[in-house]
Amino acid sequence: MKIDKIFIASDHAGFDLKAQICGLLKNEGFDVCDLGTHNKDSVDYPDFAELMAQNLRGNEYGVLICGTGIGISIAANRHAHVRCALCHDVTTAKLAREHNDANVLAMGARTIGDAVAADMIKAFFATEFAGGRHERRVKKLGGEK
Repeated sequence: MKIDKIFIASDHAGFDLKAQICGLLKNEGFDVCDLGTHNKDSVDYPDFAELMAQNLRGNEYGVLICGTGIGISIAANRHAHVRCALCHDVTTAKLAREHNDANVLAMGARTIGDAVAADMIKAFFATEFAGGRHERRVKKLGGEK
């Protein structure tokens, strides 16, 4: 999978997990851009989903984190060019890429552990879109990645 850049953003609940994932992605050799938040002060997750959507183009991908991952994934999917998948384990992260051509992985800092998050990141960014029968379904979702 060709990846030009990975953007990552979180609200205050995801701040610590975001820092861990940034380090992991950089160690894997990815170009990572941290869009914030940059501390644990209370912020609104829709603002960071919006910031992600504004930056995401072409072969760029993203990671979004809030307390549960639910709110930030809903906010991100308001944008036609974003296919944000809220995942809870390696299987859902892998299938989000393989079957749905997701370009953003969302997760909940309060619902998964650090090791699971790391494994999800590795699976998501190592998995190619399968195309084939999935291609026509993804096209029905609309928007351009």
